[in-house]
Amino acid sequence: MKALVLEKQHELNVRDIDLPLELGPDDVRIRIHTVGICGSDVHYYTHGRIGPFVVDQPMVLGHEAAGTVVQVGRNVTHLSEGDRVCMEPGIPDPRSKASRLGLYNVDPAVVFWATPPVHGCLTSEVIHPAAFSYKLPDHVSFGEGALVEPFAIGMQAAVKARIKPGDVAVVIGAGTIGIMTALAALAGGASQVLVSDLMEEKLAIAQGYAGITAVDIRNTPLTDKVAEVTGGWGADVVFEASGSARAYADALASVCPGGALVLVGMPVDPVPFDIVAAQAKEIRIETVFRYANVYERAVNLIASGKVDLKPLISATFPFEKGVEAFERAVRALPGDVKLQITLGDS
Repeated sequence: MKALVLEKQHELNVRDIDLPLELGPDDVRIRIHTVGICGSDVHYYTHGRIGPFVVDQPMVLGHEAAGTVVQVGRNVTHLSEGDRVCMEPGIPDPRSKASRLGLYNVDPAVVFWATPPVHGCLTSEVIHPAAFSYKLPDHVSFGEGALVEPFAIGMQAAVKARIKPGDVAVVIGAGTIGIMTALAALAGGASQVLVSDLMEEKLAIAQGYAGITAVDIRNTPLTDKVAEVTGGWGADVVFEASGSARAYADALASVCPGGALVLVGMPVDPVPFDIVAAQAKEIRIETVFRYANVYERAVNLIASGKVDLKPLISATFPFEKGVEAFERAVRALPGDVKLQITLGDS
């Protein structure tokens, strides 16, 4: 079948590839419709590795996907042929201690799409466990379904933050995950979310949502804006979603005494951290790695209309122009939030 294959660093091709597609009794066969391009996909393309995960043989990219069920395993009862679904891309070992504790996102044995040596989903069909495939309501598009994966990270961040109704939150970074986190925080009960960044175009997108206040830190120091909004007390929750080492000082300064700092962005290098500043406020520090037990709730929020992800789809490319889509993603245009690739009608 056709797939978008990362042959090696800097080399992508749309070509035929043999993939194992044996349907198990608890699996579904899914015809892929839409796949989003994630920063990790781009990083594998440009760098050939992320930490210990190295592309040393051809690998199909993509892990943000939605499509149509075309076949179900004999034990599957909650899905049927023709159902439109989105898929959680990380499959844990159900026997692992992490899974038994409900922390399957940190299971060392997890099998995650497009993480070497595991192939991704930028291909015509996939076999996937039915337990990690979620039905989409008729009014939720495939494009929105493919956005559930990055939105689930924002959901995980909001859950870890333990947001209370009326909280004031700050999100540092107006990229895809930053905006998703802000939307999840609002859905979780935050009364207002300040989103800070340097890019005017992305801040304009964030500002388009009710409840979000964009802060251009080229003109206004984040700490000044937080002090203005909170009467000098600080934000109840601060989400660091930029991955920039320079953001940590503002993050610590912006959180209120007894508040929460949630680390979502992943810095490339170790970050110096002022432990005493955190101790003096007795803040709670939480970390986020992917997500666990939030996917279905993410679908429900989108379906309810409380979260509208459609403005975050910047451009959609046909499958035959998949390489062109990745080249645009590499350019990281200021106004781009999420680029998607469609593989045809499903």
